[in-house]
Amino acid sequence: MSAFVRPIEARDLDGLVELASIAGVGLTTLPPQREALEERISASSAAFAGGPSKPGEMFTFVLEDAASGRVAGVCAIATAVGLIDPWYAYRVGLVVHASRELGIYTRTPTLFLTNDLTGQSELCTLLLHPDFRHSRNGSLLSRSRLLFIAAHRARFGERLIAELRGVSDAAGRSPFWDALGRYFFSMEFSQADYLTGIGRKAFVAELMPKHPLYTSFLAEAAQAVIGVAHAQTQPARKLLEAEGLRFEGHVDIFDAGPVVECGIDDIGAVRACRRFEAREGTPSGTTPWLVANPAYAQFRATLLEGGPEGETFHLPAATLTALGLKQGGPVLAVALSPADRHG
Repeated sequence: MSAFVRPIEARDLDGLVELASIAGVGLTTLPPQREALEERISASSAAFAGGPSKPGEMFTFVLEDAASGRVAGVCAIATAVGLIDPWYAYRVGLVVHASRELGIYTRTPTLFLTNDLTGQSELCTLLLHPDFRHSRNGSLLSRSRLLFIAAHRARFGERLIAELRGVSDAAGRSPFWDALGRYFFSMEFSQADYLTGIGRKAFVAELMPKHPLYTSFLAEAAQAVIGVAHAQTQPARKLLEAEGLRFEGHVDIFDAGPVVECGIDDIGAVRACRRFEAREGTPSGTTPWLVANPAYAQFRATLLEGGPEGETFHLPAATLTALGLKQGGPVLAVALSPADRHG
């Protein structure tokens, strides 16, 4: 076992600050500000403390390198977006104009500011340190959240969404923002992105146009990136699409990155995961499996090669210890690749 996922703790602040410093523009939920990140950890700790669900809860997890103890990545789940601060998206639509007399028929794509996704659960804040972009760590970090959702289904909504980072260049400039947003906000993309990341979102409602926008009025470069994920985010998109999430016409209001979504109970890993009895032993086989301690505050997840034997899942002693599992206790598991899931 090279790494495992666990709930974030106060001791992870320095590691989180390091991750935020390399995140770049576009990851709004990880602002590079120590105080904001400290508040983020506190909010997650409160969510993991249990009790009745509260609006706006966010569970944040880190990927810990087993050898060094280093924070190798971060990911999160928001239980329901838009219940405290409004959650905006553009809905991509279509307006048809036709004149029978002139024989003219035109189809014009539009963008409409909406709160359609309010109340849905969100996968967010996925970031893996460049030093650890190997050994399926990205897949472990992202998919571990699906096992947490499956283990604690009542905490989450009907649908799961993920807002993917849109296209921007090495300097953080977004062609969509340059063609639209900056005319309404009179600020750079990076500044607007930062303000939303620290929770100052009121300006969106105050300044954004309330009427449908004809995308044909935008520069061609801006039209071309509507619903397109950043090159560095394409692997994350493919992973989510493999689990059943799809682009259904909503995009980010700043960089036009796609929002992918799916009914939670239709997500591949949520449907396919099962509880087994954990036993110390050597797993058999070479198929990668995602295994997790399904406990609430003690949730842990890692990858191993092997598979269950009937209703039992054998795990090495070191894995049992790292995940906090007990002999004969429950372990939640699913084959990592959808192609390896049967039944």
